[in-house]
Amino acid sequence: MNDFDLLLREQAPQVLSALVRHYGHFDLAEEAVQEALLAAAQQWPAEGVPDNPRGWLIRVGSRRLMDLLRSETARRRREENAAQLATPEEFVAAGPEIDDLGGQDDTLTLLFLCCHPALSPSSQIALTLRAVGGLTTAQIAAAFLVPETTMAQRISRAKRGIKQAGSTFELPPEAERSERMIAVLHVLYLIFNEGYTASSGTALHSAELTSEAIRLVRGVRRLVPDDGEVAGLLALMLLTDARRAARTTAEGGLVPLGEQDRSKWNQDAIVEGEALVSDALSHTRLGPYQVQAAIAAVHDTAERAEDTDWRQIVALYDVLEQLVDNPMVKLNHAVAVGMAVGPTEGLAVLEPLESDGRVTEHHRLEAVRAHLLEMAGDTAAARESYLLAARRTTSVPERDYLQSKADRLT
Repeated sequence: MNDFDLLLREQAPQVLSALVRHYGHFDLAEEAVQEALLAAAQQWPAEGVPDNPRGWLIRVGSRRLMDLLRSETARRRREENAAQLATPEEFVAAGPEIDDLGGQDDTLTLLFLCCHPALSPSSQIALTLRAVGGLTTAQIAAAFLVPETTMAQRISRAKRGIKQAGSTFELPPEAERSERMIAVLHVLYLIFNEGYTASSGTALHSAELTSEAIRLVRGVRRLVPDDGEVAGLLALMLLTDARRAARTTAEGGLVPLGEQDRSKWNQDAIVEGEALVSDALSHTRLGPYQVQAAIAAVHDTAERAEDTDWRQIVALYDVLEQLVDNPMVKLNHAVAVGMAVGPTEGLAVLEPLESDGRVTEHHRLEAVRAHLLEMAGDTAAARESYLLAARRTTSVPERDYLQSKADRLT
């Protein structure tokens, strides 16, 4: 991402927050902001960035929003055939002058709105990337490998969902805030995960999504610097993304953690992530993102794969399983037990997942089973599990890797 794109993305939530706070009409305001960002992308490279980029975007967005409100008024007049309807000025709430709109930071309020519990996770992700991240519909669609029309419909449904829920642009009540913050962090976590290991397609990861998730979490941390789970999530992302350059071959093939060239890992990200999680664990209430970050730190600080302290990782997974009920955590726990104690014990940890409907058809269950069976020397059973996992995944790099593992056991 270049400096120009970064500037626009940083301004996007501020501009949208200002318009929604002043005018209401989240759906129309969001459309107006996207058009203002597009105008900036077309004009600023030739004319130069204005002295007050946020003010410029707010003024352009406001003019476009007023046009949209007038169109909405005309549409309603035609549909209802009423004698009189409210003018655009009657649609807007009383508020400050346009030039004064950008004076406060409402990014957290905007995040809470985009992650409203009335929306599905996929809608929350799409709306967050569009409204808070400043990505265009085309960029979001490309990242998730769906047609632009499909993503546009998803975003439209999300905006309708917020309108139907009667949401207002304000922080949720104190009693709801912690629960809503959990939803915000979960959405950002899902965005990062989709970027780090794409659920489908020919590329293993999308650097744009991981970078955007990290940028957004940094923004949340500036707003709530004392929240241990925000720090933990940022640390987890940094420590995980630090390995990105070593995760693929020159041809795009998957390289597992134990075989990666650790000299390619981003040491600055590792140092920052380790410091964040150490501080959070020392001064804040323990949470699952902090524990996951601590596990990532154990991996990242081992100079060689064989130096990994698997027993410490097992202990951390024991703690994590007390905090969350997540089958993926159990899968990773089984791998850690297999490495620390033995594959038979790892397979025993895996057994309860055989009847867990959340993962019975997931390729990772078979991939982990195959890994442990191969460690135990049961190559025939391992090969069958690798092949089944390869058939189930929709990620081409993962499929090719699992197929190659099976082929080596033929």
